[in-house]
Amino acid sequence: MDRDRGLMYAYLFDKQGSGSDLTWNDIDQWTPSRGILWMHLDYQNAYACRWLQEKSGLNEIIREALMEEETRPRFFLSDSGFLMILRGVNFNPGSDPEDMVSLRIWIEDNRIVTMRHRHVKAIEDIHEALRLAKGPAASSEFMVMVIDRITDRMGEIISETDDRVDELEDSVLTMESHELRSQLGGIRRAIISLRRYIAPQRDMLLRLCHERIPGMTDRERTYLREAAERTARYVEDLDAARDRAAITQEELNNRLAERMSKTMYILSLVAAIFLPLGLLTGLLGINVGGIPGAELKSAFFVVCVLLVIIAGIEYWLFKWRKWL
Repeated sequence: MDRDRGLMYAYLFDKQGSGSDLTWNDIDQWTPSRGILWMHLDYQNAYACRWLQEKSGLNEIIREALMEEETRPRFFLSDSGFLMILRGVNFNPGSDPEDMVSLRIWIEDNRIVTMRHRHVKAIEDIHEALRLAKGPAASSEFMVMVIDRITDRMGEIISETDDRVDELEDSVLTMESHELRSQLGGIRRAIISLRRYIAPQRDMLLRLCHERIPGMTDRERTYLREAAERTARYVEDLDAARDRAAITQEELNNRLAERMSKTMYILSLVAAIFLPLGLLTGLLGINVGGIPGAELKSAFFVVCVLLVIIAGIEYWLFKWRKWL
């Protein structure tokens, strides 16, 4: 099967929002005169990588960028086309959304090559739109649709992150400190991971808005500019959420420090009250001659009353000094 050989799906656009489903054999027989070809590959599949190396006709720099393991969002424009590397929210089962998936896109006048390893919801949306005859009709439209879908889903996770920070802010007074600290640490790590890729993607989209992309219409450029603005707003929201999480962490630390100080203060007062009592009982308990009341039967009762009186005087003194 083609899917087992690294080809997720391939289409020949009919310029009406739909397209013909292709196989590897169809791709090998394709020529630019037949229309716009879109092929979606798995960059970790050996057959797909071999096709890219031997049959794609792309230069070495583009091939290496499409198959690179660690990527950051960037844009590269050449005479034959342009390369985009995007990051999208990871909605794959069992994955953390902040572990963003990589999507590599090479676009020429009549050919589009996209590569990924983990599923990208934005690409699946376009695949479904083509089946419903609501897909892109041109290369520039394809690019704008991908960016728009990725940006939309990015907004969902940013909103969820913001709501989680709100909940943690409200929980400072009620939640157990060790549980809250764990959740605060998790949300701060998630924010850092998201911002690591969204910030350079914002810069890349802002730059893309000012590039002269062949075939791009004013309407598509407007959509692209809107996506760039939304991404910039997401970065600002992440910065705000990060600062709020840091303030919440600081408030939690202050409350823990205040609780510890209050506990130590109470212990200090207790120690201060019992210190003279301990001194007195220690003196009376030394095993030497001449201890007052040693021969008196009521001496123990007298000592107990004396200790209570001393403790009462100390308590009154602390209250008078407003230490209690």
